[in-house]
Amino acid sequence: MRSFAFYVGAAFAEIAGCFAFWAWLRLGKSVFWLLPGLVLLVLFALLLTRVDALFAGRAYAAYGGIYIVASLLWLWTVEGVQPDRWDLIGALVCLIGAGIIFLGPRPA
Repeated sequence: MRSFAFYVGAAFAEIAGCFAFWAWLRLGKSVFWLLPGLVLLVLFALLLTRVDALFAGRAYAAYGGIYIVASLLWLWTVEGVQPDRWDLIGALVCLIGAGIIFLGPRPA
């Protein structure tokens, strides 16, 4: 459960940090949007290192499913666009895959 919380925190820090760059470059916001964006991207990296996984690659692979779901939540809550059924089906498939990667039995 602790790893899940770190994944969720990392996902929202990454999305918000990247959105700051999007806002600057695509939405014409001030260059000052980059400062919180950079801070959030550093927070993302720090949170992802707190996940209980022996290997970075496996932690990152499992994180992908959480990131996709968080991105769709961002789409809905921040950008005001409701995900469609294909978004939801795709997110479910990704979460199943992430669960298999992260929770699969491994030799000690």
